[in-house]
Amino acid sequence: MQQQNEMSSVNQAQPMPQVPNIVSTKDQLYISDMLSWNLNACKKAHFFAQNCQTPEIQAALEEAGQMHQRHYNKILNHLNSQQQTN
Repeated sequence: MQQQNEMSSVNQAQPMPQVPNIVSTKDQLYISDMLSWNLNACKKAHFFAQNCQTPEIQAALEEAGQMHQRHYNKILNHLNSQQQTN
């Protein structure tokens, strides 16, 4: 039992003291996916809002699309600011 408790405490993730200066290939692929997901969701929400007849639903879709656009821009701005500091 004691050995099991020791093993579980070893496997717990500890926060990194500092962000590494490099981005792994896996990180790059995930960031690329995040950008693609947000851009795709933004475009789909706008498309469906344009083809919707109910004003309340149309407004909700536009709001969702704008949220995804903000997320996309926030990720992109963060990447650009990191690139300028390196």
